[in-house]
Amino acid sequence: MSRKTIAVLCSGGDAPGMNAAVRSVVRAALARGWHVLGVERGYQGLLEERLNIMTHRSVSGIIHRGGTVLKTSRSRRFRTPEGVKRAAEVLREYKISALVVIGGNGSCRGLLDLSEHWNGQTIALPGTIDNDLNGTDYTIGYDTAVNVALEAIDRLRDTAESLERTFIVEVMGRDSGFNALDVALAAGAEQALIPEVPVSLGDVLANVQAARAKGKTSNILVVAEGFPPGGAASVARYLTEHDNPDFYRLCVLGHVQRGGAPTAKDRLLATRLGAAAVEALDQGASGVLVGEIAGRSTQTPLRQAVDVRKPAATELLDLLDILSR
Repeated sequence: MSRKTIAVLCSGGDAPGMNAAVRSVVRAALARGWHVLGVERGYQGLLEERLNIMTHRSVSGIIHRGGTVLKTSRSRRFRTPEGVKRAAEVLREYKISALVVIGGNGSCRGLLDLSEHWNGQTIALPGTIDNDLNGTDYTIGYDTAVNVALEAIDRLRDTAESLERTFIVEVMGRDSGFNALDVALAAGAEQALIPEVPVSLGDVLANVQAARAKGKTSNILVVAEGFPPGGAASVARYLTEHDNPDFYRLCVLGHVQRGGAPTAKDRLLATRLGAAAVEALDQGASGVLVGEIAGRSTQTPLRQAVDVRKPAATELLDLLDILSR
């Protein structure tokens, strides 16, 4: 077995299951006799040389915890050419031969930039609740985020029915509609508004009024935060201005979807991907996103993972329409 030093960091928005991924990377690497350094606070921590030796005990008791014990951040300095070059210098100073980054689209782009100034191995793991990375069916944290939103909407449904209201619920997902589609279907919502499919707010209102005319006294509209022009707030503003404002209530779930213990599905996915990342490094892989497609581990070139838009299953909107009548 080759003796190497690898580093692992979490970057960007936190996602439930990141700790499970860190644990898996660390212990799989230690099992090969490698040295492991944990980088605190993402790329910013790399610039600040916040690197600590990781042992089996460093990752004890974290698989069930939300967030990330390594902390995470978004670094403005790293997004500059000077910052990227400095990060590369730190990796060389610490004699790191491989870097594993757990994060989303922006984190993967940062790893691409870094690879232009550093010749070590680079592996990305898809850690984001947005599920928008190409090269994996699901991202770490997505299942938990959907379930958190589902529980919230189940509770809102009780209030909506009691007070005969229409709730406009915004879920996260950035510019992707995966969250909104799956949450809407699982919650039995009446409509899902996603960035991938433009729809006029006049049509949204017409659908709500048509449902009311058929005897529906409550509705749930699930809106992706990236739905133009301004997410759920713009939808709520239009509906209250063009209909009886007493019928409508706005609820933005926001960062609550990122918190809490990861589901079993996210823990298992993160554990498998963490081990697969170390296996990929052992085989000499670099510049790839390690994911899972149809239950099998995959390696997708980083450029393809971030530049090729992952299509949402927009055909599910037709199913939602049929089931919500």
